[in-house]
Amino acid sequence: MPRPTKYRMVENLPKEEYFVPANVPKCSLDEVVLKVEELEAMRLKDVEELHQEDCAERMNVSRQTFQNIIDSARKKVAIALTEGKAIRIGGGHFVTKHCKFKCFDCGNEYDINVEYDKTKCPVCGSNKVMCSKKAEKCKKWCRCEEND
Repeated sequence: MPRPTKYRMVENLPKEEYFVPANVPKCSLDEVVLKVEELEAMRLKDVEELHQEDCAERMNVSRQTFQNIIDSARKKVAIALTEGKAIRIGGGHFVTKHCKFKCFDCGNEYDINVEYDKTKCPVCGSNKVMCSKKAEKCKKWCRCEEND
């Protein structure tokens, strides 16, 4: 029996979740699905230019696992770019350090998994949501201080 997959720590969630080649009708596009943790691995290594050990530590995985994640990510992006495919970012096996949000309509308290979870409850669809730590000015990804 294989070991259970360890959750990968993701610090930044994507602002956009879908990218398409210009001048290609969306109905005729194939797509590549890039997991959230794959995008995070590329951000840490290629944008922040961290060493592999530091990237692995930030994502809470081994160096080999980090290498597997980034290899998969780069292959998917290369396929999309060379074959003219769309890139959809979503899914994966990750956690964040971001605040939990609370829905005032259904009472659901939830972790943010995508950007729109900051404005819409994933259970009932209500837009009456707020960071559960707003009173404490959490100053993390939810940016409570900007909403006052």
